[in-house]
Amino acid sequence: MSNHQEAVAKHRDTEALLAVLDTADRMPSAARLRERSYTLLSLTPGSTVVDVGCGAGRAVAELAERGVHAVGVDPDPWMLAAARERWPAAEFREAGAEDLPFADGSVRGYRADKVFHVLREPQRAVAEARRVLCPGGRIVLTGQDWDAIMIDSDDAALTRTIVHARADLLGAPRAGRAYRNLLLDGGFDEVTVEVHTTVFTDPAMLPLLTRLTEPACAGGAIDRDRADAWLAEQRRRADADRLLIALPFFVAAASAWAVSAKSSPPGGRRDFADTT
Repeated sequence: MSNHQEAVAKHRDTEALLAVLDTADRMPSAARLRERSYTLLSLTPGSTVVDVGCGAGRAVAELAERGVHAVGVDPDPWMLAAARERWPAAEFREAGAEDLPFADGSVRGYRADKVFHVLREPQRAVAEARRVLCPGGRIVLTGQDWDAIMIDSDDAALTRTIVHARADLLGAPRAGRAYRNLLLDGGFDEVTVEVHTTVFTDPAMLPLLTRLTEPACAGGAIDRDRADAWLAEQRRRADADRLLIALPFFVAAASAWAVSAKSSPPGGRRDFADTT
């Protein structure tokens, strides 16, 4: 495949992913989940907040509307191009979660939505978040548990095979359920965890199911005929208003308190200074 063909294929894949993400993001439940993440950040006007894995930049624009200096970070130049086109007034930088372009203690808020499941070593991203956050800064992690996607189907065994085959191709498909321990191990305090289950019944979510079956076929977990039959059933359900997909989203939040020079024991006094 030539460089031009690769670029065209990448553009099409990005557009397809954006279509799925846009459909999901426009749902009221998704808007409520984003709003919850902003609340947990305890936003301070004028402070710097980084949205890691920002994708097309919707959260960056919404955070900026709340009076903070929001910066979107993403390793995918194609996603960043879409973000800059959609939100020309916003700030975006190309970088991965494990190597952020910020000085130590220079940001007050860190948000990562649907990011940690693609990382091979999510603990490295947590350490990097701890590095860039100032004392008293807040971190919020949001993401689905890919092993726990629920899809109503006549063939429960095949559905489990498809879901698990897709999950097994990810770096950390169960990162959501591990958020609390990741944050505790990373030196964060005041860790809280919530679970919000989003239910999809809109036929517009059918492309998500197609994206689930493709890796299962490519990896040999199922053949193309079984995948097509399963997708046909889901389309029939959608036509009859019987489609149901349920995704559990974990939302974890914590604070980056600075331990005093006297080395307070766990649970002891912690000093904090806002450096943003």
